[in-house]
Amino acid sequence: MKNLFFILTFVFSCSLSYAQNQTWVNGYYKSDGTYVQGHYRQTPNSTNHDNWSTTQQKNPYTTENGSRAKDYSMQAYNYGAGQTIYTGPRGGQYYINSNGNKTYVPKRN
Repeated sequence: MKNLFFILTFVFSCSLSYAQNQTWVNGYYKSDGTYVQGHYRQTPNSTNHDNWSTTQQKNPYTTENGSRAKDYSMQAYNYGAGQTIYTGPRGGQYYINSNGNKTYVPKRN
């Protein structure tokens, strides 16, 4: 009985710590009128090392593997190859694509 209590306590504490890393986003309408259903996303922070879209991570809801390079990794230097990389006022790095829009890339030194 004592072991069961410790196991349940451990499982409960693990589920609480996991739940703190995600945020519910309410459904909304895009400007073209299409509806986007509510969904969970990872709680924003100052790094992409633990994001579901980063390599070696997996989205627990879609089970898709991440594909973006981690900030400051060797793979980050391949993003936007041949482009001028700009740094925004809050530290984000991007280049201007052929449509004139910003395309954000993993951070580089």
